Order: sequence, then C-alpha cells, then structure tokens
Amino acid sequence: MKKTQILLNHASGLILEGGGMRGVFTSGILDNFMDRGIRFPYTIGVSAGACNGLSYMSGQKGRAKYSNIDLLDEYHYISIKQLLTKGNIMDFDLLFDKFPNHIIPYDYEAYARCSEVYEMVTTDCHTGQACYYDEKHNPDRIIEIVRASSSLPFVSPISYVDGKPMLDGGIADSIPLLRARQLGYNNNVVILTRNKGYRKPSKPTTVPFFFYRKYPNLRRAIAGRNALYNSQLDMIERFEEEGAITVIRPIKPIEVNRIERDTRKLLDLYNQGYEIASSIDFIHA
Repeated sequence: MKKTQILLNHASGLILEGGGMRGVFTSGILDNFMDRGIRFPYTIGVSAGACNGLSYMSGQKGRAKYSNIDLLDEYHYISIKQLLTKGNIMDFDLLFDKFPNHIIPYDYEAYARCSEVYEMVTTDCHTGQACYYDEKHNPDRIIEIVRASSSLPFVSPISYVDGKPMLDGGIADSIPLLRARQLGYNNNVVILTRNKGYRKPSKPTTVPFFFYRKYPNLRRAIAGRNALYNSQLDMIERFEEEGAITVIRPIKPIEVNRIERDTRKLLDLYNQGYEIASSIDFIHA
C-alpha cells in the first residue's frame, strides 16, 4: 500500500464521520493511531464517530472494536425486536449505561486529563441546527451528549442534552470540517466511512406526517439531509484535490450497512481501517 505523509502540528484537526456500524472502519484507524501515540490538538466526532472518538480520547485502544464487534455477538443489541419493544433499533440502556459503567468501563478520568480538544455533534430538534459540545468533566453529561449524537431519526427516540431535545448530529452536520476550520484548525484529516465517489440519492428524504410534528425545523433538516451531505462530500473532494486536507476512506466496496450484524464483515472493515492507517507516516512540526 502506498505510503502517505501527513504533517501534524498545532493546527491539526481530526474529523470523524458517523455511519452506524460502518464506524468500525474508523475504530480500526484510531486503534492504529493509539498504538503509535498519534494525537491531534482537535478532534470532532459525529454519531458513531462520536462514540469512537471518546475511546480515542481516553486512550482505550480496542474498546470500540470490542463493543462494536465482540459484544455484538454476545448481546445482539441491534434488532427489529428492539425497535418494536423499546422504540429503538439499538439497546441504548446497554450501550450507554451498562457498557460504559460496568461491562467495558469508560475511563472518564483519563478523558478529563487529556489536553486535546474534543467535540461531539448533535442536532437540535427545535432549530434543526448542529450543536457542538466539548464536555470532559461530567460523566452523566458526556453520556447524554454521545447518546444524543447517536440517536438516529425514525428508529431511535429523541434524546435530551441539558433538557433540550436532540437527535443524531449527522442530520445537521455529517462531516464537520467547516467547524474545525472555523475554530482555526486548518490542517485537517477527515475519516469517512464511504468509498470515494459515493453520493446519497438526490431526492429529499420523505418525513411521514406523524414524525416530529412539534419540530418543523427538524423535519426540514431531515428532508434536506441528502443534499447537504452530498454538498459536503463535493467540498471535501475539492479540498482534497487542492491538497488542503487529507481524507482517509475505505478502499474496498462497502459491504457493511448502518445496522450491520454480521461480525465477519465488521471485522474485515475494522482490519481495513487499521491497515490503511499503517500506511500513513506522520511528520511532527
């Protein structure tokens, strides 16, 4: 695999796209970075990217892989049965309570000690706009935020952060490169979970009348998400061609869907991420 060189300096940012279970690609990359002690001054994660980013920030190599692949086989926490019985296609009580607090404990103290900035993205149901949170010290609020960032529209209930209704950050800002640039991080690495050239269908997402009737701005944001996402990919590919950013994405055709339960496919995608990251050399400024 061809070697890539990336400059790592005070203006470096790491942007982690979501994508549900496709996020195991990102966890493979981040585990490789942790093996090599690679840290960025600024990291921002969306949805599954927010979950992976938390384990990266606390330095818990293998934690994301273990929860997304090994424990999926044991707990079967993604299913239509979950949706029908609990109103959520994923078992959030397991993922955001039992996992971080008991089964595979999250190291909140290590996260609080880290000097780098980390933000997670949610979508405000009232405004339909993205919210960016950098909580490090309140474990309950950290879980509130990452849970909200991962709450998929239609198949997960609305979550709350500081009493405000929130959903998946990917609705309003799937790939928050501009957020990083606005904060002064202009030397960015973007981790995507789709192949180069991928685009969503151009037609708007249909939002059934009985969903989110109290939140017209959210309905508009969901309806326009495909167009927004595609425009973000256009921008990223343009910056990439100009040499302004580095993009890491899957090379092989993606066989993993957002709620994938085949752990063999998930492990293959994880390994692909780890291997691709191994081909990157970092130059420290």
